[in-house]
Amino acid sequence: MENDSALVKFPARSEVPATATIDATRYDGLYLIDGEVRRWDGARDEVRSPVCYRAEDGSLERALVGHTAKLDEATARLCLDAAVRAWNHGRGEWPSARVADRLAAIAKFTDKMREQREDVVRLLQWEIAKTRKDAESEFDRTVQYIVDTIEAVKELDRTSSRFHLAEGFIGQIRRSPLGVVLCMGPFNYPLNETYTTLIPALIMGNPVISKLPRFGAMAHMPLLAAMAECFPRGAVNVVQGDGATVVGPMMTSGAVDVLAFIGTSRVANILTKQHPKPNRLRTVTGLEAKNPAVILPDADLDAAVRECVSGALSFNGQRCTAIKLIFAHRSVADAFVAKLSAAVDALKAGMPWEPGVALTPLPEPNKAATLSALVADAVAKGARVVNHGDRASETFYRPAVVYPVIPSMRLYHEEQFGPVVPVAVYDDEHEIDAFMRESNYGQQIALFGRDRARIAFLVDALVNQVSRINLNSQCRRGPDSFPFTGRKDSAEGTLSVTDALRQFSIRSVVACQANAENKELVQDIVASRSSAFLSTDFIL
Repeated sequence: MENDSALVKFPARSEVPATATIDATRYDGLYLIDGEVRRWDGARDEVRSPVCYRAEDGSLERALVGHTAKLDEATARLCLDAAVRAWNHGRGEWPSARVADRLAAIAKFTDKMREQREDVVRLLQWEIAKTRKDAESEFDRTVQYIVDTIEAVKELDRTSSRFHLAEGFIGQIRRSPLGVVLCMGPFNYPLNETYTTLIPALIMGNPVISKLPRFGAMAHMPLLAAMAECFPRGAVNVVQGDGATVVGPMMTSGAVDVLAFIGTSRVANILTKQHPKPNRLRTVTGLEAKNPAVILPDADLDAAVRECVSGALSFNGQRCTAIKLIFAHRSVADAFVAKLSAAVDALKAGMPWEPGVALTPLPEPNKAATLSALVADAVAKGARVVNHGDRASETFYRPAVVYPVIPSMRLYHEEQFGPVVPVAVYDDEHEIDAFMRESNYGQQIALFGRDRARIAFLVDALVNQVSRINLNSQCRRGPDSFPFTGRKDSAEGTLSVTDALRQFSIRSVVACQANAENKELVQDIVASRSSAFLSTDFIL
């Protein structure tokens, strides 16, 4: 890896525009337990930005954003106790509330969330170097996800308000909460990915503990007061700190009923093995992937390059849905790589607040060295860096297009989760089928071409190996109404607006023989609105 300070211009402190700055000290050390926003007086972690300040002598230092609470084990147990009390064997205020009351609380929170948009957006810029455009998109998409989830619950409620008559029995089937849910989101989409589990878990009546990621935690701080105001005590708890200290005691207690985790399969396996009663633990996970793109001989190379550059390098490739390996047919490989290299080198690098910037610094410490080691392994085994990449300046890494990548190289199998674009050559579509069959991952694949026979063969060969096949477009999560999941080590459970509601609930039924006496009993309960569950109320 070549170090080049001219790669990107880090600013002097005085050069940061006022429209990008934020004083985050008011959020230092905040956490939420049992309906109360508290400020931690113990050990704290520094939040250092990927953005570096340039001193007069040219030296660089990562900007200090603020401090997050490094909670201890005793506080983690207090948090768990608060959630367990809120659950109270399903009899707590939140799990036993009527659906309409829960939706009203969620709607109120959403209104208050919108008021904090600017602070959240700026914190996303500083904490993880997300561009202004991408940070705004993440916030707005999260709000829309909540709105769509509210509408999905209304539709679910309308359906479940009906009574069913079958084989001489009458019954009402509704979805009920599962218990205490531990949500752990990732750093790359710390708001959106966290809320795609937290919101459906909460809206279905489960008390939630949100353990924030190491990077991106401060972006949640402006929302804690709204959570405390809108939800009953213990219904939502937000904590931070070392995973082994905070999460370990929660899992080993056996009091966590659902683990919602977005991260790596390695960590997911550690967490689930800590639970003493694994048969009682439901897991909903989104894990790593090695999503390939396939360039068929008749592909529109210009269109394929546009999609592959965006798919591989949006937010510097730090997405589980990113394209992680490109297979180009031998007949078009050299032409495709030439176009791809030129397009990657044309991407603008800079600070998150600068207009038109596509490449920004990386949040993870030593990430550039990690990526360069993957590239060096490939180069040692015969590949080349064909563009002007594999160069670094402190937290910034210039994307490297590596070609040709072969199975003996780490880049062929390992998820780089960063701005390295490996390209392999293939001769026959059966090679793609073999790659996916042998891969540990099975999230998505992107196919670029127009030959219906080739596309049809690959669709049929791969549809049972991956959860989504993208035709002439990059891999992605949205729309949120589409199922988002994976096979093998890539996911467990399905997350979409409607699927997530099912993941965080269970179907429960109240049934009786359909005789006159029982019918009258049920009618009396419904008419008097004596039961929150047994009801024909539904929300318009």
